This record gives sequence, structure tokens and C-alpha cells, in this order.
Amino acid sequence: MFEKNAAHQTFLESLIGRAGGVAGTVHVQRGEDLYLTAAHNIPPPVVSIVAHVPHGKGMAGIAQVKKEPVQTCNLQTDNSGTIKPGAKAVGAQAAIALPVFDDRGDVRAVVGIAWQEEREIGPELEQSMMKLAATLPKE
Repeated sequence: MFEKNAAHQTFLESLIGRAGGVAGTVHVQRGEDLYLTAAHNIPPPVVSIVAHVPHGKGMAGIAQVKKEPVQTCNLQTDNSGTIKPGAKAVGAQAAIALPVFDDRGDVRAVVGIAWQEEREIGPELEQSMMKLAATLPKE
């Protein structure tokens, strides 16, 4: 079940605007799994699917486990196995999942951003996005 967090929603919409993105999500870690707290331009059927992300599944789950950003330059054509079929319904191409850490260095959330066009997300943009994601308000 999607439990929307107003502060996370405001944060996400601002981040998407700053990044020039078109869609995004915020998932918080509870126990081992991730739970959706904010979504922007995500189709309702996809929201239902990603409301709960099991540990290590999809881009968000892999970012959670690896403790590093996970990205694709095109959601529509990616065949790595990282992208779940529902992600293609978003209609975006480039995407990144950014882990957000607590004071102990543990993952507390994963922020996802998607762009309309295919693009490479280079190291500078990735680090800039990590810094912005790190400002996600606590629950």
C-alpha cells in the first residue's frame, strides 16, 4: 500500500524540476524492504506494483543493496534484467536510483528520477544528484 509522505512528495517534485526530469519516486527502507512514500508522473498500475519493493529487486532494490547509484540510459530498451517490466510503462528513458544514507551509513531511502530522453548520466551529474538526494527529509 502506498503511504504518501507530504514532505517527501514536495522534495521529489522539487528535485525532478531541478534535474529536468519527468518522473520519480521515493522509497524508504523499513526492515529489509523498500516502501513507496512519494511518486510523480508514475501511472497508477505501476504505483501499485512498486508500493512495496522486496530487498534487492528492481533498480531501487539494487541501489539499496549495492549502496550506490544504479542507472540506465534507456528504460525502454534496457535488457540487463535490472529494469522491471512496469518501469517501461512510465514512458521515460534515462533513469537513476540514488541511495540515501542515514548517519551510520546505512540506506534509509532510495530516490528515483527519470528523464524523457535517452542520456548518459556521467559521474559529475551522478554525484550532484547524490548530494541532492541526501537532503531528503526524514520520515
